[in-house]
Amino acid sequence: MRLSFVGGLLATALMVGCGAPLEPEEGTELSTQEAQLPDCSASADTLYTYYRDASYTQMIGQRGCSCGMWMSWGTTSTYRQFSPEC
Repeated sequence: MRLSFVGGLLATALMVGCGAPLEPEEGTELSTQEAQLPDCSASADTLYTYYRDASYTQMIGQRGCSCGMWMSWGTTSTYRQFSPEC
């Protein structure tokens, strides 16, 4: 009798879980949340290179317009230098 009672409690706990089931948020559409890429075709070069620390020896990313194209890779930091490449 005791074993079936404990088994029933365990089965109930597994059915209830740790809370309400997660439901997807309504109206969330990722395509509308992304920013447009800048038009670099007629702009001046604005490419910045980002470095890990103040020694400026380890490059960790770049952001900006260069040679008429948008460039974005890696990560940013407070240590950056303007990088005219064209």
